Amino acid sequence: MFASIPRPALILGAAGLLPFLWAVAMILLPQGTLPALWFLPNGPNGGQVVLVRYGTIILAFMGGCLWGFAAQPGRSPSMSELTMTVLPAIWIFFALSSGMDVSIWAIFAGFLALLLADVTFQRGGIAPVWWLALRIPLTTVVCICLLIGALA
Repeated sequence: MFASIPRPALILGAAGLLPFLWAVAMILLPQGTLPALWFLPNGPNGGQVVLVRYGTIILAFMGGCLWGFAAQPGRSPSMSELTMTVLPAIWIFFALSSGMDVSIWAIFAGFLALLLADVTFQRGGIAPVWWLALRIPLTTVVCICLLIGALA
């Protein structure tokens, strides 16, 4: 399954999981176990803050990736295709207006919806042939991390 994914995409995709995994470690391990990193929040809900901040960035970024696929030279993207690409950013804008718990659940739902858009783009021949082989495992790990954060 992973053989068809370009190596740089696989490496960078896996590296993109590190902040999610670090956030889960912050949640599950006793406070003070992990080294304090100046750019990450500390405190009892630091892991959830990391999940919300980084999840927001990645959700919007992934919508932008789909925009790039839809707007390839020689294509005339449909309104529904382009709408699917901007919905993650709009969704997250409103999701962040709520408290931490609601935001984590909203980001979780956003990643599930984004996976449906990934499938739609793959089936429509818009995304690269290897796209779902990359996105399904990454989205699975991200959603597990978000669930841990939401239930903590």
